[in-house]
Amino acid sequence: GAAGRLLVSRLFQPRSLREGGEAGWEGRPGPGPGEAGCRSQKLLVQGGLICPAAPGCYHYLPSAVRAVEKLVAVIDGEMRAVGGQKLSMPSLSAAELWRASGRWDRMGRELFRLADRHGKDYCLGPTHEEAVTDLVAAQINLSYKQLPLRLYQVTRKFRDEPKPRFGLLRSREFYMKDMYTFDASEEAARHTYGLVCDAYRRVFEALGLRFVQVQADTGSIGGTMSHEFQLPADIGEDRLALCPAGHFAANVETMSAEQTTCPTCGEPLTLTRGIEVGHTFYLGTKYSSVFNATFYSAENKLQLAEMGCYGLGVTRILAAAVEVLSTEDSIRWPGLIAPYQVCFIPPKKGSKEEEGAALMERLYDDLAEAVPQLAGELVLDDRTQLTIGKRLKDANKLGYPYVIIAGKRVCDDPPVFEVWSQNAGEVMFLTREGVIELLSKVRVP
Repeated sequence: GAAGRLLVSRLFQPRSLREGGEAGWEGRPGPGPGEAGCRSQKLLVQGGLICPAAPGCYHYLPSAVRAVEKLVAVIDGEMRAVGGQKLSMPSLSAAELWRASGRWDRMGRELFRLADRHGKDYCLGPTHEEAVTDLVAAQINLSYKQLPLRLYQVTRKFRDEPKPRFGLLRSREFYMKDMYTFDASEEAARHTYGLVCDAYRRVFEALGLRFVQVQADTGSIGGTMSHEFQLPADIGEDRLALCPAGHFAANVETMSAEQTTCPTCGEPLTLTRGIEVGHTFYLGTKYSSVFNATFYSAENKLQLAEMGCYGLGVTRILAAAVEVLSTEDSIRWPGLIAPYQVCFIPPKKGSKEEEGAALMERLYDDLAEAVPQLAGELVLDDRTQLTIGKRLKDANKLGYPYVIIAGKRVCDDPPVFEVWSQNAGEVMFLTREGVIELLSKVRVP
């Protein structure tokens, strides 16, 4: 009933949609000098999903949190499917772990470093290889029967970017899903590597995002094999070389300048730009040898675990999806992670269709009851002092996958509602039963 309806007027979503492009709201800073804007940054700030807090740091407002939580639910499902066990490690990481691996100095100024009141050094973790390997190494009676171990978390990460830009695409504080795997042999570890890469592919396919998996540099993480998952986009900071027939794909930084053709078929490679949204590494014993992460083999001998690590940039995927799917002035979400699935727009107060307001409220309640998975996904735009046109324009900009309007035909017998399917780009005229049938097929994580 009325008490359970979610009203647009009550959402904490401070927007500047109609003001035509202010980067924040009253008194809030937009992108600073050197923090170049991009489509996703502009749309997410204007739509009241994120708000600048400091260079490279954002408040995630309630609608953005809903989208992030849905994306995490999709990722959780795929991680569970490959035997992932979820944990949570501290953001504060002791310097001695990083000194042991050599990365305290090697990471340079990218690490946020701090000391506690006792003078003990820490960093804010940009990644957790040291912490997780130390954790597993502490399990002194680990048996080969307990392997593979596939441990993952979704946490805030920190990186002291010299020039944060593009909103959530290159920020100083961000959400990442990071998995760390421990196997009994190189063969088993490479099998795990393939399983996790397949899981990543399924995540992007579920979101309807076009991606490429490319050979990549192992960088500061290390290891002997690495791949990036990239979303092709003009503003991408990575340059990619792709075989038109799909035989070869690499980040240009891994190639020699002379390589211009596919090593498999000889076709000229095409160059494009991409946004990195995932990265996988086969580590071998790089970290397990430092921290003595061992297990007892079938012969009861101690052996070093073979490791891999796998990252997905959660908030970067969110922003990159908005970047590649949206128009210049309207957000388009992957259907699965839209903050809300349906926006109801009742008639303007005082219009001749005003009697349709009660019908619209009844439809809201009937839909919530008939399709339980949508009960928390419905929003009623109760700003009836505004015209339907103005509210529809707002709904378009915010990217609700479905917008239901009580227009002229709501007074028909039976009442007919106007249903806009944003991602399909079509408008349908449906009775109450038709609306319920259409929306019963909507998937939510």
